[in-house]
Amino acid sequence: MIFLKLGGSLITDKSQPEVCRQDILQRLAMEIASARAQRPEMQLLVGHGSGSFGHIVAARYGTHKGAATPEAWLGFAEVWRVANKLNRLVVDALLAAGLPVLAFPPSASALADGGEIEQLAWEPLQIALGRGLLPVVAGDVAFDRSQGSTILSTERVFAHLAHRLKPSHLLLAGVEPGVIRGFPSGTETMPVVTERDLDSGGIGAATATDVTGGMADKVRHSLGLAASVPGLTVRIFSGMIPGEVERALMGEPVGTQVVSAP
Repeated sequence: MIFLKLGGSLITDKSQPEVCRQDILQRLAMEIASARAQRPEMQLLVGHGSGSFGHIVAARYGTHKGAATPEAWLGFAEVWRVANKLNRLVVDALLAAGLPVLAFPPSASALADGGEIEQLAWEPLQIALGRGLLPVVAGDVAFDRSQGSTILSTERVFAHLAHRLKPSHLLLAGVEPGVIRGFPSGTETMPVVTERDLDSGGIGAATATDVTGGMADKVRHSLGLAASVPGLTVRIFSGMIPGEVERALMGEPVGTQVVSAP
């Protein structure tokens, strides 16, 4: 079982509202199809970020911080609209590559409390995987018991599902070749990243609007998963490099490995 995330910065231009990198998305879909053709037994769950579709609108309305007024709930619906728009583009690209795709939007079944997932329907995903289908999840809005609304990053969705579906690999494809020490000013790709690196502040923030926390949040969630899911291999790497997603799916050691040991 493999969890693969296509980062929002990878499939969209996060500096411009609602701009999808269609050429990159189509190439990534073909790489996924090629890997599945070589390994037909592969069970794969694909997730993707919202990039310039969801994050910019969510920041405008503060959807990740909660909703109580009619204007805030209008914003909640608008964030859902633009996130769903990107999800449709991703699903269509995967379908065009010949993949048996089925979308599972978290907003349809998740319930959070204080920004953390309390419940999310996972058995339909398990059945889909068992039938050879390719489920797709994404960063999405969700109802929240204590604050009304929240935004669930793909990492949070993956974390909730990982304890139930038990993946062997978590692959996070972004723009950078891995975790960059001192990002964005640094240039050194770290072959391995640990909790110590996160605590030292050596991992920088996102360079564009990201209401879910950027690279540090991704590493934090990845470390938690690496520690709690036995045998899980976690890698952060670049999907901008042609063939890298396919190589990762085939088990090659790309990018930065996230290791729970200190």
